[in-house]
Amino acid sequence: MNLTLKDLYTKFRDPKTINTLKELIYKEAKKLKEPLRVMEICGGHTHTIMKYGIKDLLPENITFIHGPGCPVCIMPKERIDHAITLAKQEGIILATLGDMIRVPGSNSSLAKVRAEGADVRPLHSTLDVLKIAKENPNKKVVFFAIGFETTTPMTAALMDRAFKEGIKNIYYHINHVLVPPPMRAILDSGEAKINAFIGPSHVSVITGAKVYKFLAEEYNTPVVVAGFEPVDVLESILMLVRQKVNNESKVEIQYKRSVTWDGNIVAQKLIDKYLEVRNSFRWRGLGDIPKSALKLKKKFSEYDAEILYKDILPNEPIDDHKMCICGDILKGIASPLDCKVFGTACTPTNPLGSCMVSDEGACNAYYRYKR
Repeated sequence: MNLTLKDLYTKFRDPKTINTLKELIYKEAKKLKEPLRVMEICGGHTHTIMKYGIKDLLPENITFIHGPGCPVCIMPKERIDHAITLAKQEGIILATLGDMIRVPGSNSSLAKVRAEGADVRPLHSTLDVLKIAKENPNKKVVFFAIGFETTTPMTAALMDRAFKEGIKNIYYHINHVLVPPPMRAILDSGEAKINAFIGPSHVSVITGAKVYKFLAEEYNTPVVVAGFEPVDVLESILMLVRQKVNNESKVEIQYKRSVTWDGNIVAQKLIDKYLEVRNSFRWRGLGDIPKSALKLKKKFSEYDAEILYKDILPNEPIDDHKMCICGDILKGIASPLDCKVFGTACTPTNPLGSCMVSDEGACNAYYRYKR
């Protein structure tokens, strides 16, 4: 669905609609038997909540808890060190999307090694890797793939094109992670005291809303998949409040203009063609989570950079900077404002932790909109 600027202001940012939803939420929230503690999984939702002051529109018995919905933020330092190590190898071009260039590893970052002479290429599109590989046939192009289910189809599409075109100098370091397993892990830990979720929208376009069914059935926790606009978020909160008031736990789709129950079947099949679930993956702050990430299927192992360079890639877990509480923020047990170095020693131009680096990070959102 293509929205014009007029659509945004008349449908999804309309002050009258926002005020009406606010009044309905206040009316229904009076019936709540306990406070509603909502975790928004997606970093895009965190930015919407902060940018438009949605936290300040809600009654005191409704609280937002920020979750691990930023793919750059959840990447542990040892995985970032993998990228840095690969980039420093002779004859390798390392290509990656998003904010990975600036995320600090244990002693450096891709930005720093690039300044020192490593060939690190930030990508506008995953398919740009094809052009880089064709223009550099004598070099190995390593694609450091990151992201949730949203960007995973793009990696699969890259592989599909590369193999069909016979391009054999592209290798893959897969760091694609899955949303449902950390949601389970957070509830199992009991630390964050969550009793409702706003489900991510772009992820759900691919997976469908069905992947959250276990939260309602096993954990008695309602989920509403929401769009990114202020009206979307407020309507989703109203839907969650009404579920709680009616003593219901189910998965609902607010973002019906893009999300279905079953998701994008074509994309799911393309992913399944090349990737499979890992036994375990370490998340920043959350630790090892079973079945929470993907890897290349065994039949494509000759293109798997993790296997080809396993002897030089670090495997031991590496802790965050001792002053950084990004891990606790990702677990939902701390807020950026709880951090002693937030906005002082740690800023977007000089980040100590990944939550400040990424445009989707909670610390970045607080720095922009609530300093």
